[in-house]
Amino acid sequence: MIDKSSPLPIYYQIEEQLKKQIENGELKPNDSLPSEREFAERFEISRMTVRQAINNLVNDGYLYRQKGRGTFVSEKKLEQQLVGLTSFTEDMKARGMVPSSKLLSFEIIAASEKIAEQLHISLHAPVYEIKRIRLADDVPMALESVYVSANLVKGLTESIVNDSLYRYIEEELGLKIGEANQTLESILASETEVKHLRISSYSPVLLIQRNTYLQDGTPLEVVKSSYRADRYKFTINMTRS
Repeated sequence: MIDKSSPLPIYYQIEEQLKKQIENGELKPNDSLPSEREFAERFEISRMTVRQAINNLVNDGYLYRQKGRGTFVSEKKLEQQLVGLTSFTEDMKARGMVPSSKLLSFEIIAASEKIAEQLHISLHAPVYEIKRIRLADDVPMALESVYVSANLVKGLTESIVNDSLYRYIEEELGLKIGEANQTLESILASETEVKHLRISSYSPVLLIQRNTYLQDGTPLEVVKSSYRADRYKFTINMTRS
């Protein structure tokens, strides 16, 4: 119900009502919402007020629009805490989801100047370039490019890459992964990301660039990943020193 005598703005009351219905499961992922006109008539308010509430919920990731079809409830975002160094496979299994990968390309290339500098190897030294789509329960979550020194990680194959790269490195090669430096920024999706992640043009994606090191400080990999912003969010716990 909307309380028009409340000091709380009407659009905010609508937002909170819909959020509550989404969070308690009354409204489920991909459920269709009534039109702005239906909302306006139901609450006897202006369509502009309804539009403001819907726009805010779309911007916050609770809802999404499909041109010509209407407004729908978004899938719940996967949340990853930016503490600890885990693989995508480990993250998804911890959530009870089935991780998988679709390999787009797997080849050995000559290291560019930038990759050579990041991996501390010679210019044009052999490097594995791995491009793949990371999926959870068959839903595309991220588009990933990985660069690993072929002289450090030997015997890499497509089947290994399709399983878990970290598991192979630690269990089969006996290398101990230590730490990583990571940057995170929001950008608009490229045509390639739109295609492979099955998202709309101009959708935001979370670009993560990570440099991972072994325990002895040896650079292990350079990773660039584009995560769907409508399905993924990252949290950070911070302590004041």
